[in-house]
Amino acid sequence: MGVRRYQSFNIKPNTCQTLQCVLRWSESVSEHIAFLNTNNYKHDRYGNVEGVFAIGAANSFTGGAPDDFSELRRFADNINDWIFGFFSYELKNQLEKLNSKNPDGILMPVAHFFQPVIMIHMHDDSLEIGCLQGYGNMSDPRWVYSAITTHEAKHEMHPPLVKMKPRVSRKKYLDKIHAIKEHIQAGDIYEMNYCIEFFASETVIDPVDVYLSLNSVSPTPFSCFYKLDDKYLLCASPERFMKKQGQKIISQPIKGTLARGHNTEEDQARMHRLFNDPKERSENVMIVDLVRNDLARTAVKDSVRVEELFGIYPFRHVHQMISTVVSNLKPDLHFLDPIRCAFPMGSMTGAPKIRAMELIDQFEDTLRGLYSGAVGYIDPNKDFDFNVVIRSLLYNREKQYLSYMAGSAITAGSVPEKEYEECLLKAKAVLDATSELWASSDDNNQ
Repeated sequence: MGVRRYQSFNIKPNTCQTLQCVLRWSESVSEHIAFLNTNNYKHDRYGNVEGVFAIGAANSFTGGAPDDFSELRRFADNINDWIFGFFSYELKNQLEKLNSKNPDGILMPVAHFFQPVIMIHMHDDSLEIGCLQGYGNMSDPRWVYSAITTHEAKHEMHPPLVKMKPRVSRKKYLDKIHAIKEHIQAGDIYEMNYCIEFFASETVIDPVDVYLSLNSVSPTPFSCFYKLDDKYLLCASPERFMKKQGQKIISQPIKGTLARGHNTEEDQARMHRLFNDPKERSENVMIVDLVRNDLARTAVKDSVRVEELFGIYPFRHVHQMISTVVSNLKPDLHFLDPIRCAFPMGSMTGAPKIRAMELIDQFEDTLRGLYSGAVGYIDPNKDFDFNVVIRSLLYNREKQYLSYMAGSAITAGSVPEKEYEECLLKAKAVLDATSELWASSDDNNQ
């Protein structure tokens, strides 16, 4: 599969400027880009990648087969190198007897993975560039570094004024929450993650500008920029779906959100309030139980345990309640089996999972697609790390369609008005990145 040649280059300690240069150069030369950005988040004890670019496709896999997980296994087993890519939420239809009929404005494939020609590891004071041999200038780290540093890049960002409007009115949202709660009271489900879309049509944006603006407004440990032809993911996710580290499997579901305080004292009080909130704890423990059951399907007997329950973690705009569930993978199983048995992640579905997903398709008005899927990498040792695609803008440049989805977990104790407010809170940082002008109409305020 080719030899990868590495070379390091010293850079000035200006991460933002370097990031913009690499993004703009890579966006100009390739239709396949994945940039995974931890933003140097200090609270992730399982983080081991600072920031890494994957550029150009030496080999690639695009989903669409009846069983894409089996196809991906064959693809990954034949490549002893780094692989980057994503799983769309719609892969659920291959794993269970489910169907999705809602409209899709983005048209991402159900899965995509590629072996990059160029890899760039970003460090505080250096770029480590690794190039596969046999691709002309792209195989020379010195040429790549020179091309990046001499590429004409924009130095001032001008995010567009984008009118994004909700697909579901406030009144319709409240009505749907009441209907979902009827299913909960009837015993169909215990919890369901219900999401709504904010969208803009006939909209032209610069994806690099918008990603940089989003990352500035909301720096998160599972941020990413993904380009596949004319489709883009601009992601500010705080959540890890699953990581494999040797035989250890780690999943860290998020359930529980509260806005940050205006000062240290208020911030501490809000952390305490979130930790002790009975509704948030109930939501979190339901998903923890679901994740434990998912991991148990591929785990060594008695190895599934909750490493941390109800951890409160700070981000720029919100505190999040994050629990950590771990297991040991059975030695006779394929390294992708834990993902297959746990996908889609319980934090974005509900419990019981299959019935919750049926109701999601019934009540939501937009196909989720890549939203609430997962983006990440597989390394040469067949370890991996994948996020949960939330707090994300999706953009189809050819169709000039921009989409953002936000949701919350609905339980028996949910207050519909508060759930709507939580959706708006989660949307704020992402919509601010587009200098969003909320479409004001009578319908939106009903």
